[in-house]
Amino acid sequence: MRIAVKVGTSTLTHSTGRLDIRRVETLCKVLSDIKNAGHELILISSGAIGMGVGKLNLSARPSDMPGKQAAAAVGQCELMYVYDKLFGEHNHTVAQILLTGEDLREERRHGNFVNTLQRLLELGALPVINENDTISTDEIRVGDNDTLGALVAVSVAAEELIVLTDIDGLYTADPRRDASARLIPEVREITPELRAAAGGGGSALSTGGMATKLTAAELCMAAGTDMVIVNGQRPDILYEVLEGKAVGTRFIGKKA
Repeated sequence: MRIAVKVGTSTLTHSTGRLDIRRVETLCKVLSDIKNAGHELILISSGAIGMGVGKLNLSARPSDMPGKQAAAAVGQCELMYVYDKLFGEHNHTVAQILLTGEDLREERRHGNFVNTLQRLLELGALPVINENDTISTDEIRVGDNDTLGALVAVSVAAEELIVLTDIDGLYTADPRRDASARLIPEVREITPELRAAAGGGGSALSTGGMATKLTAAELCMAAGTDMVIVNGQRPDILYEVLEGKAVGTRFIGKKA
């Protein structure tokens, strides 16, 4: 299978913005094992700004564009160093790709991106993709890595996009505020009711939330790609997803 895995800032870091070493080591080990089993993997990774906040000892995520870009420039170096080191321990070569919205919207640039990604997979590399937060502005941003993950998965016809986040999946209401909220195991259509249940944004260090995940799911489903939302606190849950076990929320792609 060709699988895209999107990992959020909340999975990679502590609330301080510093790397959650134990969890990231486990994640890279599990992904390496999945790749060893013969699957093609593409990793869409958040975390550059969050890790930059920690590295620069800032008290909070910057609110101004230059501050965000500076944090991203510092954090992206740290992020790729960690991935290169940890995947290298399992004999896998990583390749960094940083994108802006224009790289996905403009036909020629999108074609170049897809060709490069295809060749990296043919060469056995593990592409690690992030938005180019250091140069992106509001006019050329994708905006969030959930949408980026969906656009990447659709571009290379991945069978599945697995989104690792800080919640077990899509609920009927916010489980942090409503004790009666129930996990929705499967979705075949994005309805207004689901959007209402999705609510707002994510953690203080991230830009995503359940609403952006529904947008990503809609993109995947329309292209015939399944998307699964699971809790990234336990990275070995990826095995359960690939074994078809009932974990998280699975959005069923529309097959031709």
